Amino acid sequence: MDFLIAANTHFGFNLFRELKKIHDGNILFSPVGMSTAVGMIFLVTQRVTTSQLQKVFHLEKDTESSGIKDEDKKVIENTEEIHEQLQTFLTEIRKLSEDYDLYIANRLFGEKTYLFLQKYLDYVEKYYHASMEPVDFLNEADQSRKKMNAWVESQTNEKIKDVFPENSISSSTKLVLINAIYLKGKWDREFKKENTKEEEFWLNKSTSKPVQMMAQRHSFSFVFLEDLQAKIVGIPYRNNELSMFVLLPNDIDGLEKIVDKMSPEKLVEWTNPGKMETRNVSLHLPRLQVQDSYDLEAVLVALGFGDPFSELEANCSGMCLQSKLQAQKFLHRSFLEVTEEGTEATEAASMTFTVSPDSGCENVHCNHPFLFFIRHNEANNLLFFGRFSSP
Repeated sequence: MDFLIAANTHFGFNLFRELKKIHDGNILFSPVGMSTAVGMIFLVTQRVTTSQLQKVFHLEKDTESSGIKDEDKKVIENTEEIHEQLQTFLTEIRKLSEDYDLYIANRLFGEKTYLFLQKYLDYVEKYYHASMEPVDFLNEADQSRKKMNAWVESQTNEKIKDVFPENSISSSTKLVLINAIYLKGKWDREFKKENTKEEEFWLNKSTSKPVQMMAQRHSFSFVFLEDLQAKIVGIPYRNNELSMFVLLPNDIDGLEKIVDKMSPEKLVEWTNPGKMETRNVSLHLPRLQVQDSYDLEAVLVALGFGDPFSELEANCSGMCLQSKLQAQKFLHRSFLEVTEEGTEATEAASMTFTVSPDSGCENVHCNHPFLFFIRHNEANNLLFFGRFSSP
């Protein structure tokens, strides 16, 4: 899935750059989730231009052609490859062991009087495991809203609630596309609760907030980026199927400088198993509970996809028999919780030890803004990407 990995990494990193322009605090999103939602949008349109695909997924394939038909063929091949590889990944992710609660939920809710093509519905089901549920937006918009909220709750262990607030759905709505992701996993080596202490988390050099800081000393994958004065530590989940990577600058206000120098290629290089070394690390990590949601319309416009709403209104013949879709919403919502155990089911009561750095131990003390991402190790694909800058 090299093509998907490259496309997804570039898409996720470019998306983070856009989001940090408008978000001062924490950021959390799923590159895979976003790619999935965008893939379903691609299925809607009759024609997506080469330039749009390149801007959104950073496709590197040669797009030069001698005629329009050849160019269109290359676009179709690229799009088809995205669909197929996302299908493979979504199938594989369902095979994770019982040590993880991971929900990737896709669903379409369509106005029951609207004539959606069965071919389109079959494609969405095939590639994205997303079915269409008919609802009565026309006469029962608020009841439909509540029904969609209840579905998201049921798919995310009740962690994601009220995706659609009151008055967010109207009688003119024809289609709602939902992508929701929830993850909770068990650490390979748990943090002991008795080592968790209240500490100050520094938003900047003059402002701090209290956090519950977890602590442990153990062997982790580690690399020090001397040119950036930053550290990366890899924290494995149970069975090493997933890992969380934390990128921590040395300076309290050093994160922005690092982000300006980062690239998708460098991110992959830094966390390559051949680059990171197993080191004894004194790790301090705050408890995290972060959630966020985004309307993909604005995001896609910023990333160069154009206006997906006008695109769909102009080219929706691949989805429905009628001429236009009057109103649509494309929502992504994510939730991430980090605790001592990963899940409450396996709390350990083993002996207490004191965490203290020594001369042979790397110190990673996450008491100021840092980046984090969670990777599916076998597929080398990013499930979550985020910035923690404010408790």
